[in-house]
Amino acid sequence: MNGPGRDTVFERRLAALINSGQPEILQGGLRGVEKESLRVMPDGRIAPTPHPAALGSPLTSEHITTDYSEALIELVTPTFTTTWELLQYLLDLHQFVYRHIGDELLWATSMPCRIERDEEIPIARYGNSHIGRMKSIYREGLGLRYGRMMQAISGVHFNYSFPTGFWPVYAAALQSSTHGQEFVSARYFDLLRNYRRHGWLVLYLFGVSPVLCESFLRGRPHSMAELTPGTVFEPYATSLRMSDIGYRNRTQSELNVSMNSVEEYIDDLSRAISTPHPPYAALGVRTGEVYRQLNANLLQIENEYYSFIRPKRVARSGERPTQALKRAGVQYVEVRALDVSAFDPVGVNQNKLRFLEAFVALCLLKESPPIAAAEQHALDHNHLEVAYRGRQPGLTLWRDGHELAMREWARELLDEMAGPCEILDRGNPLRPYSLALEVQRAKLEDVARTPSARLMAELAATGESFSQLALRMSSQHKAYFLDMYPPNEARLAELSREARESLEAHRAAEAADQGTFEDYLARYFAP
Repeated sequence: MNGPGRDTVFERRLAALINSGQPEILQGGLRGVEKESLRVMPDGRIAPTPHPAALGSPLTSEHITTDYSEALIELVTPTFTTTWELLQYLLDLHQFVYRHIGDELLWATSMPCRIERDEEIPIARYGNSHIGRMKSIYREGLGLRYGRMMQAISGVHFNYSFPTGFWPVYAAALQSSTHGQEFVSARYFDLLRNYRRHGWLVLYLFGVSPVLCESFLRGRPHSMAELTPGTVFEPYATSLRMSDIGYRNRTQSELNVSMNSVEEYIDDLSRAISTPHPPYAALGVRTGEVYRQLNANLLQIENEYYSFIRPKRVARSGERPTQALKRAGVQYVEVRALDVSAFDPVGVNQNKLRFLEAFVALCLLKESPPIAAAEQHALDHNHLEVAYRGRQPGLTLWRDGHELAMREWARELLDEMAGPCEILDRGNPLRPYSLALEVQRAKLEDVARTPSARLMAELAATGESFSQLALRMSSQHKAYFLDMYPPNEARLAELSREARESLEAHRAAEAADQGTFEDYLARYFAP
């Protein structure tokens, strides 16, 4: 690659890794997935039923929980060093869930089924323990602030950490004066900033929400066209889920959280969860014993801040995410921009996960100066443009104060990714990472290969509404999992045991509570 887009810093760093004497230096990172799905009835309506007890307690279960709604199941894999093991576990989780939800289905897309009223979306319940009450009240607050409909959107989150042996080699390559966790956290923030710069590419390649049920927009002004009765769309959209009618809601658009350092990130988030916001105060926090939200601050807790990618550290019991980061630094990153794919029974596939692994390596290795306010404005613009118009011929984005053809920029990034893919493929004659990269190159050269275009073509061919297509795919996925033979009986038995143990842990948590709920909240939010 030549010209103004050339990143010589990246080229030097990549060469240093290739020449480090450790040819497989990027291999062995830990990856995991969190996948959300709405439970729906056979006719496609959101399920009004409680989270099935046979799946365990959503409060204490490690691998099967709920997100915003009682009907929004979240499946959480352990971490693995290989992608195939990760997807096998995710497949086993789906098979287990389907054995215990009767005639219900897991909705096959990110954008929700037909929902007439907010009240049809049941808020997740976690029992009577202090932590369980807090989780439910937080969700009450989200519904009050943003509406429940937005919270019914589902997605796939990809969690990734580089192998521990990578960091000393990388520090030496950079001739860094800092080492250990300070170095690791600073480099993860390099990655986070570059994901903000280049993450629009993920929306183009993997976005699969160009249409939605018109019920999602009921009562909200919009200019979207009708595709079929009950279905609205943007003709060139890739991921309406990631637009400002989805997660990128305008309410948080003025909230600036810096990714320039772990210290600035912690400070900005801490300020947001302690700064009163008059419009939220006007909604009311509490009437008698009934809470409407945890507080009236800009954010109730850190997780309310939506971002395409987050720095993470596994928290100790009762520890807030920012406290965990302050205590021990960044442990891994959570990529949150993936739509659930109706074309994959588990919502994601190996090519996608391998590409993301190489993409976060690219974001780590590329030069990553601090992001000033003017650049952040341009980055937000780029993401929204690709979410709404990513397949539009001749689309341009902003880079370094100038307009640049999206496809030209995307080609530069894919060309640079060849190096990390080569390292990740070392020792494997099948070259799975390079092959995953070629699958994405094909989408760049032929827009019809993108998942969003494929979904539009499917709707055009069948004449179905969005809800009809999603219901058909959901039913096909259910049959796929229930007909799978032979089932992984050992894994299914393990998940049954975990479910029973989580119910016991839930009861123990409720029995162990001491003091009042108000005391608990005061301790949780203490500086």
